[in-house]
Amino acid sequence: MFWFDKEDPRVQFSDKRKESHILCDGRKLVINPDDICDFRELPYKDRAFKLIVFDPPHMDSLGENSWMAKKYGVLDKENWKGDLSRGFNECWRVLDFDGTLIFKWNVSDIKLKEVLSCFSKRPLFGQTTTINLKTHWIVFYKFGVDTHDL
Repeated sequence: MFWFDKEDPRVQFSDKRKESHILCDGRKLVINPDDICDFRELPYKDRAFKLIVFDPPHMDSLGENSWMAKKYGVLDKENWKGDLSRGFNECWRVLDFDGTLIFKWNVSDIKLKEVLSCFSKRPLFGQTTTINLKTHWIVFYKFGVDTHDL
């Protein structure tokens, strides 16, 4: 939802869904990824990208047919920790050395501290949006030398 130009050739958009919906306000929602895949098992080679934005579903309390579930997806209530851990590890695998991983999280259902505890790496820095204080942008950096890879 945050891309300025979804057709930009520098962007590789992946999602497990390809669908369209009419939202409750009449707007059309189109989810049309370049690649259909699960973030827990990415089809890309190791170190394929210099920049990754990991924006997984962040809520586990949505009804299956709610407009927010259609727009953002839903985490599995029972397995969200393992799913996010696997997803982060996959993003890290396909992130090149000296690459940046930006993680976007909204704390509507699950606290950021809980989510970050699922990850095998520590973030470099982050920022909370000032509008609602719920959305966090967290930056991880993959150093070029394994010994510095926190």
